This record gives sequence, C-alpha cells and structure tokens, in this order.
Amino acid sequence: MHAPVPPLIPADMLLLAYRSGIFPMADSRDDPEIFWVEPRERAVFSLEEFAPGRTLRKIVRQDRYRVTCDTAFADVVAACAAPRPGHPESWISHRIAASYAALHDLGHAHSIECWDGNDLVGGLYGVSFDRVFCGESMFSRADNASKVALVWLVAILKEAEVTLLDCQFMTDHLASLGAVEMSQDDYVKLVQQARGLAAKTLGEAYSALVGAAAGSGSAGVARAESGAGARAASSPGKLIAQSFTQTS
Repeated sequence: MHAPVPPLIPADMLLLAYRSGIFPMADSRDDPEIFWVEPRERAVFSLEEFAPGRTLRKIVRQDRYRVTCDTAFADVVAACAAPRPGHPESWISHRIAASYAALHDLGHAHSIECWDGNDLVGGLYGVSFDRVFCGESMFSRADNASKVALVWLVAILKEAEVTLLDCQFMTDHLASLGAVEMSQDDYVKLVQQARGLAAKTLGEAYSALVGAAAGSGSAGVARAESGAGARAASSPGKLIAQSFTQTS
C-alpha cells in the first residue's frame, strides 16, 4: 500500500502568503507536512543597481550556455531539490514541488534554464505576482551556470518592469552577487508598493530580449542604450551583458 498523496497547497493560499511576506518549507523531501516561514530579515536585489562583475558579464556575453525561460520547470525544481554536499535533505518536498508545478501552470511560477547542448546545467525558479518575483532556489552543475541564470532573470524582470526581486534568506553567495538585507516590515511595504500588473509576462519579456538581439522587437534593454549598438548585438548574451555595462 502506498501512503496517500498529500493535497496540493491551493494556489490562492500560496499567492496570499507571498503577498503577506510568507512562504512554505518542509523538513525533508518526503515530508507531507509544510510549515510557513516569515523571516525577520529578507534578502533582496535592487534591479536597478544589480551589477554583475566583469568575469560574469564576459561569460554571459560569450553565450557559454543557452538560456531559456519556462521550458523545463519541473526539471529545474527537481534539480534544486536534489541532495547537495552538506545538505542531504531538501526543504523542497514532493508536495511543495507539485504545488509549484500547479502554480506554474497558472502563470505564477517560472524557471530560467541554462543548457550546455542538450544538458540542463543550471537554473532557478520562483514565484511571480504583481510586479514582484520571489526567487525560490537555484542550482548549478557547471561553472557559473546559476549566476548566468540570475543575470538573465534580472534582465527579464527589468524588461517586464518588475520592481522587486526577493531571494528570501541572505547567503554568502547572494551577498557576493549584490543582495542586500532589510527588515521584514520594510520588505512587506515594498511588496505592497509593487501591486499592479507588470508590463509584460516573463515569457513575453524573454521573447522581447531574444527578439531585440535578432534585430526585431523593442526591448527595454535596447531602449536603455544609445545608438544602434544594442540592436546590432549578434546574440542575446551580448545584448544583456552590454546593458549591464551601460548601467553599472
């Protein structure tokens, strides 16, 4: 006999929790129970001040990895939940993964994938609502792959005119990329200020960036730069790296 499958966390409950600055976690991959987390301090990225270092910009510009959006959501979540050195258990339980897959189907959870050929080598996923994106987890199986995914995410969010990128808990890794810490109360105020529809969905913003690199469409990254250089970029990676050079 198999144990009964625990019910999904309702999508409206998840979105209400995120709008309140709360999110679910579990004690292990197989744990059917969840608990709700409200951190005292939040880690966030300033989208306007986000400035990847020269080495990371070079990797992005070289298109070392092919980057996609929302093409392998379940695979990204599974990779994020896989055991890691020093972390044999994951807070991303099967119940949480299934609940976020349902949220993905509704257009409120998204993934960024990095590919080396046909191999998924890095990525991240998170929850979107209003003009907010809450990063949940990232993984990397190749050098800097998760960082490349983050750079692309920021470019996509800026194109969509999202105003807040939450990454929950501060880590040394996030701090090295420019995340800053703030109180939970200040974070919730920012969430409230970000109410309203984004200018584009993440999928639309991704397509706009790729289209701008191909010489079509009208992307915010291209608008941010002067002259024809932005539209002359021969690849999405070059366009995105150039935008951060111009603004950092």
